[in-house]
Amino acid sequence: MLSKNQAKSLRALHRKKTRRELGLFLVEGEKVVAELLASNWQVESLYATPEFITAYQDLIKLSKVVLVECSATELTSVSTLVSNTAALAVVKIPKQKFKSLDASQTWILALDAINDPGNLGSLLRIADWYGIGQLVCSPTTAEVYNPKVIAASKGSFLRVALSYQPLDDFFNQLPANTAILGAYLEGESIHQLEACPRGGVILLGSEAQGISQALAARVTRKITIPAFGAAESLNVGVAAAVICDNLKRLGAG
Repeated sequence: MLSKNQAKSLRALHRKKTRRELGLFLVEGEKVVAELLASNWQVESLYATPEFITAYQDLIKLSKVVLVECSATELTSVSTLVSNTAALAVVKIPKQKFKSLDASQTWILALDAINDPGNLGSLLRIADWYGIGQLVCSPTTAEVYNPKVIAASKGSFLRVALSYQPLDDFFNQLPANTAILGAYLEGESIHQLEACPRGGVILLGSEAQGISQALAARVTRKITIPAFGAAESLNVGVAAAVICDNLKRLGAG
């Protein structure tokens, strides 16, 4: 059974300020919590229904997590989801890590002020689908531990490394010949990209503002997705998926 103090503490983690102060965040729902328990992420406590506990008892035992059994109604009352009939975990925020990757042979997504949490979650999922292991985000990009990001990522936050830093600083760390492909409304068609590199950085800006002028000079090639209708633009997640798919089709990583 969920106590009043436990419920209050869980609801407090809906707020960014509390997440930062405590260094904790929420993971919600059956599949993603099960993936979490099977990972090496540090789970502080688990709130789960009897059905979830029975189905995943071996994982729960191995994780040695503090377990609180509660009803689906209790879970939903403290969840950010419309309905949560399985589990909710309180997880320790890990230290920010940047993977050491060979940018000439693999792709990294760089996000310039992507401030919609749903879009960031989708971008994590897209990166995971296409085998991209690293997202580098400007400080103005949405917080990865926002419950909407976690939910939209469908567990991909567990596998894709994400870090925050000024993108100019990040670009300065890369070898001088690193390809930086910037997504624009005008540029080389991603369907027919000639002499396509095998790796580098795919730079994406927000749907409203695009890539900032401050970063435009760092782009080595402007790329675009050809339009065949009258839509003004594409959602950044959709654009990222189209770009990644075409890079794979062209044999570029």
